[in-house]
Amino acid sequence: MNWQERLITIYLYVSKHYQLCLCGSAFTRLISQITQLCDVCAALESGGRCVCALIGTDSARTRGQEFRQVWLIDSFPVALAKPGRRFEACVAKALADSGYCSTKKLYYYGVRVHVIGRRQSGSLPIPGYIGVTGASAHEGKIFDQIRPYLHNNELYGDKAYQRPDAEAVRQAQNLAVLIPVKKQQRQRYLEPLDQWLSTAVSRVRQPIEALFAWIEAKTGIECASKVRSYNGLMVHVFGKLAAALFFWNFLQISS
Repeated sequence: MNWQERLITIYLYVSKHYQLCLCGSAFTRLISQITQLCDVCAALESGGRCVCALIGTDSARTRGQEFRQVWLIDSFPVALAKPGRRFEACVAKALADSGYCSTKKLYYYGVRVHVIGRRQSGSLPIPGYIGVTGASAHEGKIFDQIRPYLHNNELYGDKAYQRPDAEAVRQAQNLAVLIPVKKQQRQRYLEPLDQWLSTAVSRVRQPIEALFAWIEAKTGIECASKVRSYNGLMVHVFGKLAAALFFWNFLQISS
């Protein structure tokens, strides 16, 4: 399936899912966003175990280098099979595998979708970077692919994004990676200053968790139990992301 066929497939999915008749500027915006996502689908044909998508515009990336911005990073699971069947699952083995989602306390077979969003006051973050890896992949893998684009910024993540080279990254790129403080071995309570920092970071990160909850509520992206092929998984993930992006733009325009 070439990128044109993928574009049509995703467009038909969006129209069916929301029963929309798209025309004019709304159709143009949707096609622009889906085309960028289809370019990512084409990159998957190389057979890599990780795909990274830069879905922001070039001007946005340039502004990110000139003006200090705050980015939020996190990931959510897309489950092809949940406990009980995850060891028997064999769909999309080129990318999917077994892993654990600590946030949901869930063992599953599938993929993990990573999102870095630009924080904006009083609203959900704007997704700028999307990556898809196997469920077992460590968050640091996707961060290493995105990091070169994040000069002169602040990045807030959870404890999984703790890096031993955080100081070197800060000095090289002027990029501050801020995460909650981890307890040391046999440490029962955090020091008051560490607890304050952890609470502050968690509050800043909360909007990206709200974004994931909103996408799941609108599209049901986290359950892919009916997917039966690699291409089907790609349409499921990127089709539903395209639907969510369009619906979000529609809400912003109509409000």
